[in-house]
Amino acid sequence: MQTRVILRTKYHCSLEQAFKTPMLCDIAKVHTGFLITPQVIYCTDEADWGIPGSSKKVFAAKSLTQKGGWFSTDKVIERIENSYWKIEVGNFQSWIMGFTKFVGEWSTQEVESNQILVTYTYTLHSNIPLYYPLNWLFTKIYWRIYMKHVLRNIQHMIAQNEPFLFPSPQRSNKR
Repeated sequence: MQTRVILRTKYHCSLEQAFKTPMLCDIAKVHTGFLITPQVIYCTDEADWGIPGSSKKVFAAKSLTQKGGWFSTDKVIERIENSYWKIEVGNFQSWIMGFTKFVGEWSTQEVESNQILVTYTYTLHSNIPLYYPLNWLFTKIYWRIYMKHVLRNIQHMIAQNEPFLFPSPQRSNKR
């Protein structure tokens, strides 16, 4: 089953900042933990991060639902410069209510100078029919709230002019 949440917001910054901040800045400042979602503390194997096909291991703090340590693997599926990201979060190292992967999309569109419309989408994939009602409720209620938390973190990072940790890709924008 696939369940999707779509949020839209406007950021007052450059198109480049709105596009790059959530993916190329410090992920620990994006995913700071929220209720049952553990805080991301660092990543490894991320030398090529940001290039389609690249991946990184994500490590999270201990929480009510997670033991801490290696949590998942993030992979860049698609990148269209200053317009669109698609990533996959998977290879979960502990059971997460039957979810097999999360697919995130981040779309940016300049509507006016320094006014950027962001469309933030997550599609959560699950494969245990018994859990489908719980998966749907989790996605539509909890995950929507968590995504709003992430959007606020990114807004703060933009206001603080967080540096990009990864360079622009040297290879093609699409896989």
